[in-house]
Amino acid sequence: MGELNIFGCSLSELSSLLGSRKLSSRLITEYCFDRIEKYESKINAFTALFYESAMHEAVSSDKRRVAGNSLGPLDGVPFAVKDNIEVKDAITSAGMVTRKNFMSKTDAVAVSKLRKAGAVLLGKLNMHEAAFGATNENNLFGKTYNPYKEGYTPGGSSGGSAAAVAAGFCWMSLGTDTLGSVRIPASYCGVSGIKPTSGLVSTRGVVPLSWTLDNVGTLAPTVKDLGLILDIISGYDKK
Repeated sequence: MGELNIFGCSLSELSSLLGSRKLSSRLITEYCFDRIEKYESKINAFTALFYESAMHEAVSSDKRRVAGNSLGPLDGVPFAVKDNIEVKDAITSAGMVTRKNFMSKTDAVAVSKLRKAGAVLLGKLNMHEAAFGATNENNLFGKTYNPYKEGYTPGGSSGGSAAAVAAGFCWMSLGTDTLGSVRIPASYCGVSGIKPTSGLVSTRGVVPLSWTLDNVGTLAPTVKDLGLILDIISGYDKK
């Protein structure tokens, strides 16, 4: 990627750069994959990467912007998804050996809404096994580590989701929060995270831990960024 250096840029700032066409989604997505290639071996944030489809989505976003058909502020922004949230035609293991070959047939509602808004899906993110813990221990994919302290936990259970944002692998990620699983890793990794009010974001397409307590949460560099994401993924789901 040469001289492109957007590490530390907020999601809101990145959205403005895309909107003014000072940066393209293709360049930003390539930048993300370059950082992943350079640092992922030390962090282990991802369980799967979707390089080819992500680059296709990024190029499509750029074409929309050139044609004046932008889908909104998140069009072209890279994101990634915790591995207990379904992505069509991808494994959704929830970090469990018993689900290691479970292929999802549809996108979770939150994923579908982000994709319809033009966001670029980079891959699936590591998590504490079954979302039942706060250290991101995982026998299937191994531990995730904190980008700011080698060998230390990023917190959990959405540890991969927080670590990916903190490491500059993406500008937003989806996690789930039952008893602190977005908020704990957000605090450990120095990013912003929220557990929305129950019912604000549909949990359809999420492997359940607790039907009454589970919520799909978001992680991003700043609190303002969280609002941009929630505007897209929130809404009543009659199903």
